[in-house]
Amino acid sequence: MEQTLTLVVKLNVEPEQADQLEETAQAFANACSWINENVNHRLTNRNSIQAVCYSDVKERFGLKANHIVRACARVGANRSTAKAKGRKVKGFKPTSFDCDGRTFSFREKDWTVSVTTLGKRLRLPLRASNYHRGKLTGQKPTSAQICKHKDDQWYVHIQLKNIPPTPQKTSNVIGVDFGRREIAKTSTNQGWDGKNIQQKRDRFSRVRASLQKKASQGKSASPGVSPGVYAGGTRSSRRRCREVLKRLSGREKRYQKWLNHNISKQIIEEAKQTNSTVAIEDLTGIRERTNQKPRNKTERRRSNNWAFYQLRTFLEYKGIKEGIKVVAVPPAYTSQTCHCCNHIGIRTNKNFKCSNQFCGWIGDADLNGALMIKKWGCSINQPGGSEVLSCRISRATENPNRARSGLG
Repeated sequence: MEQTLTLVVKLNVEPEQADQLEETAQAFANACSWINENVNHRLTNRNSIQAVCYSDVKERFGLKANHIVRACARVGANRSTAKAKGRKVKGFKPTSFDCDGRTFSFREKDWTVSVTTLGKRLRLPLRASNYHRGKLTGQKPTSAQICKHKDDQWYVHIQLKNIPPTPQKTSNVIGVDFGRREIAKTSTNQGWDGKNIQQKRDRFSRVRASLQKKASQGKSASPGVSPGVYAGGTRSSRRRCREVLKRLSGREKRYQKWLNHNISKQIIEEAKQTNSTVAIEDLTGIRERTNQKPRNKTERRRSNNWAFYQLRTFLEYKGIKEGIKVVAVPPAYTSQTCHCCNHIGIRTNKNFKCSNQFCGWIGDADLNGALMIKKWGCSINQPGGSEVLSCRISRATENPNRARSGLG
C-alpha cells in the first residue's frame, strides 16, 4: 500500500512569472470545463477521456501534452467523486493546475522548482521551512500541483510517495472517545479538556458577529447626518471592519486543524510505544442526527463547528505512516454502556453510574466510553477470539455488594 504525503510550500514569484502562472491556470481550467461538457459524462477513466478529446483540447487551448493528460485525469477524478456522492461536477476554478514528472522538477541544491507553463519553463524559488527541508532532502518528487491560495500568493503542493510499514498484529487496543466536554479521551485516561477550547471558539464567534454587524450597518444615510457619515459609523470604519474580517477569516479553522494535529500525534505516539491498535467511533452522519433535536442557536453552532471527521482522518493517515492500525467501531450506546458488565447505565454530564445492582461502577463518563470503545476494538481486532463483549453476571453475583469506583 502506497501513501502520499503532500507538502504545501510557498513560492517566491515575480510579477511576470505570476502572469504566466495565471495564464496557465486559466487555460487548464477552461480545458477541464470543455472536456467535462463535451465528453460523454459516463466516462471517468483518464485514458478513455484522453482518447476522445486530446487533439481538440490541444488545438483549442494550446496546453502542453502533459498538461492535457493531467486535465483529463482531473475531470475523471472529479466525475468519480461526484458520482459517488450522487452529484454533478460543479465546475473548475482557474486557481490551480496539475504537473507530472515532465512538467515539474525539484532541485535540492538551490531549493527551487521548475514548472512548465504556456509560455516557457519557470525556475521558482521555494520558501521552505526546516520541516519542508527535512522532508524534501534526498527526495525526487514526480508530481505536484501549482495553486493560488486565498491570500493571492502562489504555492506548490509537492506530493511525496512512500511505502509505509505493515501494521503488526497485536492484542493491545487504545479506545478513543470523541466529545465536546473533552475533545478526545483515551482508555489510558489521557484527555484533552474542551472547556478552554470552547471559550476560545465562543470568542471567535463573538468577534466575527460584532465585526459583521459594524461592517453592514448604516447602508443609508440617516436624517440630519452629513454625507459620508452613517448611523453605523463612517465609510472608513466599515471598510476597516471588512478588512479585519478578511484578515481573521479562517483563523478558527486553522486553530482547530492545529489542535487536531496535536491530539492525533500524541495518540499515535502512545499507540506506537505500547504496540497498540487505535479504536475510534464512526461518527458518520452525527450532525444530521443531532440537528433533529430542538436546540438553541448557540448549542447548534457549538456542536456543528468542531471537525471530528478531520481528527479521524488525521489519526488514520498518521497511523498508516507509523504502522498503527486504526479501526472505527459503531458508536451506538458506547457512552451509556458500563465497560465492566456491559449493562446500560445512567450518564449525567461527566458522571456515569452502572444500573446493574451486581456491578454499580461509578466514574468518569468519557473514560467509561473510551473503555467501551476499547472493548469494541478488541472484538474487531481479534475476530472470533475475544469474549470481552459478553455479559458475566455470574461472576458479579459471587460478591453482590462489591462496587467499583472509577476515575473522574
